[in-house]
Amino acid sequence: MAGKNSYNAASIAVLEGLEAVRKRPGMYIGSVSGKGLNHLIYEILDNAVDEHLAGYCTLIQVILEKNGSCTVIDNGRGIPVDMHEKGMPAERLVFTTLHAGGKFDNTTYKTSGGLHGVGSSVVNALSTYLDIKISRDGWIHHDYYERGVPALSLERDGSLPRLEKTSETGTCITFLPDAEIFEKTDFSAAEIKSRLHQTAYLNSELKIRFEDRRADEAEIIEYYEPDGIIGFVADLNKKKEILCEPISLRGEAENIRVEAVFQFTNDFQENVMGFCNNILNAEGGTHLTGFKTTFTAIMNNYAREIGILKEKDANFTGADIRNGMTAVISIRHPAPRFEGQTKTKLDNPDAARAVSKVVGDEMTLYFDRNLDTLKTVLSCAEKAAKIRKTEERARNNLLAKQKYSFDSNGKLANCEKKDPSKCEIFIVEGDSAGGSAKTARDRNYQAILPIRGKILNVAKASIDKVLANAEIQSMIHAFGCGFSEGYGNDFDISKLRYDKIIIMADADVDGAHISTLLLTLFYRFMPELIQEGHVYLAMPPLYKVLPKKGEEEYLYDDKALEQYRKTHKGSFTLQRYKGLGEMDAQQLWETTLDPQTRILKRVEISDVRLASEMTEILMGSEVPPRKAFIYEHARDAQLDV
Repeated sequence: MAGKNSYNAASIAVLEGLEAVRKRPGMYIGSVSGKGLNHLIYEILDNAVDEHLAGYCTLIQVILEKNGSCTVIDNGRGIPVDMHEKGMPAERLVFTTLHAGGKFDNTTYKTSGGLHGVGSSVVNALSTYLDIKISRDGWIHHDYYERGVPALSLERDGSLPRLEKTSETGTCITFLPDAEIFEKTDFSAAEIKSRLHQTAYLNSELKIRFEDRRADEAEIIEYYEPDGIIGFVADLNKKKEILCEPISLRGEAENIRVEAVFQFTNDFQENVMGFCNNILNAEGGTHLTGFKTTFTAIMNNYAREIGILKEKDANFTGADIRNGMTAVISIRHPAPRFEGQTKTKLDNPDAARAVSKVVGDEMTLYFDRNLDTLKTVLSCAEKAAKIRKTEERARNNLLAKQKYSFDSNGKLANCEKKDPSKCEIFIVEGDSAGGSAKTARDRNYQAILPIRGKILNVAKASIDKVLANAEIQSMIHAFGCGFSEGYGNDFDISKLRYDKIIIMADADVDGAHISTLLLTLFYRFMPELIQEGHVYLAMPPLYKVLPKKGEEEYLYDDKALEQYRKTHKGSFTLQRYKGLGEMDAQQLWETTLDPQTRILKRVEISDVRLASEMTEILMGSEVPPRKAFIYEHARDAQLDV
C-alpha cells in the first residue's frame, strides 16, 4: 500500500515546452529580483547587438513604457518569418522553443553574444504578454503571445499575419514582465542606462537610443561612442588623477579578435573588466587570465632590464603591477563557452592564448617606443610593492599578538557562555554608555565592547594604519575570526565568537557617523559578517516623554516626536538623550522590544549593498550622514526593521 510519502514513477514530473522556464526562472535569468527583471531586456538587446556585429544593424532603441512594459527596436534584418521544417514560421519557433536560434554555427553570425537559443523564448515565457512586429520581405509581420503561448492564429498557408507593406527591415519587440514571476516589475532605468552606455562603448559604430516614458516628462538619451573602449576607460577615470593616456592594444589570433585598453591612475586599486562578444563577464574568465599573466611577465622583464629590480629582488606580484590600473579587455570569439546562461565567466582556453599573444606582441612594441610611460607604470608597481611589504609586516605582528586572551585589552566585558550561536556582542560608544550597558546586560551571553569615539575611516587608509588602530585591533581580537584584505586572507567566519554583532551608537548625527564607520570596516575587512546576517544596528530612543496623565513613552526620532505632539494635546515633559550614557540600566531594559533577549530595537543588515553605500559616502565626503539616512536606506533595502 502506497503511503503519502511514496516515491515511484508517478513522482517524476516532465516539464514540457516553456513550462520549465516559468517553474525555475532563476536557472535562466539568475534570479527573479530586479537583477533578473532587467536581464530580460538584456536578452533582447543582445540579439539586436548580434545583428550589428553581423554588419546589418546601426540603431537600437530601448523604450520603457508607461504601463511597465519595455520595447526594443532594431533596424537589422528582422527575425526570419518563412516556414521552418518543423512546420511553423521560424519566428514562432524561436519564441516558443528552447534551444532554437541562428547562432549554433558560424554561417549566420561569425560572433554573437546569444549562444544557447533560449534568450527570446525565456523572455516570452516570463512575460504577461509579448508583442512582436518584424519588418522583412516588404511586409510588417505580426505575432502576439500570452505567458509564452501564441495568441494569434496563423494564416491558411501557415505564415504570420501581415499588417502593412514597408520598405524597412528590423524587429520591434514589446513585452510586459509577469508579476506572478518577479518580486517587482519596475525596471531600473539607472542600471539599464549603464548597460546601454557600456554597449555603445564596445560597439563604436552603433547608436543606441534610450527613452523612459514612465514619468510625466519623458527622458531621452542617445549613446554613441566613436572612440570605443578607449573612451570607456577614459570615462571610468574621469574623476581620478591620471598618470598616462589610455593605451590601446589590438590584434587577432586563433580567429579571435582582441582589443585591450588600459590606463594608470594614482589610485591604490585596480579595475579590470572583461567582455566577450559584448557580454560583461563579471566573474572574469580565461581572457582576463591571459591578459593579467602576460602583462605581469612582460613588466617584470622590463623592470629587470632597466634596473628597477636587482638580481636579488623578487619579482613584482600581479597585484603590484596592476596597482592603479583601469583596463577593459574585449574579445570577439566565434564559439565562446560561458558558465551558465547569464554568461558571468568565460571558459575558453584559446581565449587566454589569443589575448596573451596579442597583448604580448603589442605591449612590447608600445613600451619599446614609450620609455617614459614604461617608467611611470613601473614606479607604480614599485610603490605598491613597498606598501605590500609594510602591510605584510603589520599583519604578521597582529597575528602574532592574537595568541594572548582576546579580552586582555581591559575594555571587553565578555559573556560567560562560550557557545557562539547564543552569544552577542554590543559595540558601544564610550565608557559612559559602556557602564550602563554592562549593568543592563545579561552577562550569561551578552558581551560589551566600548570604543573611544570615531574609529579610523578605513575607506581611505592603508592596511598598516588600519591594523595599528587600537579600537580596530580590539574588535578583531574580540570577534576572533581575523580579517581579509589585499594580499592575504586570514578571515575565517567559522571562528566567530558571537552570532550577533550589534552596533549601539548614540541616537544623534555623531552616532550615525560612528555606525557608518563601523559598517565600512566590516564591509572592507569582514564582508561575510554582513552577507551572512551577523551585523545589527541598535536603535536607541532619542526622546523620552512623560505626560501628566498616562504612561511615559520612548520616541526614536524627530518624526515620532512630531506625531506624538499631534496626537497628545495635553502638557508633557520631554527628555532628550544626548547619548546612551545618559540612560541608566533600568531605562535600557525599558526600551527593549524583545523580552527574551533583552536588547534594544535593532535592524538586521543582511544586504551588503547598504554597507557599500556607506563606504561610497565616506570615500566621497567627510560630512557625517544623518541618522535618518541609515535607517531609511535600511527600509529601502527591505530589511527587517
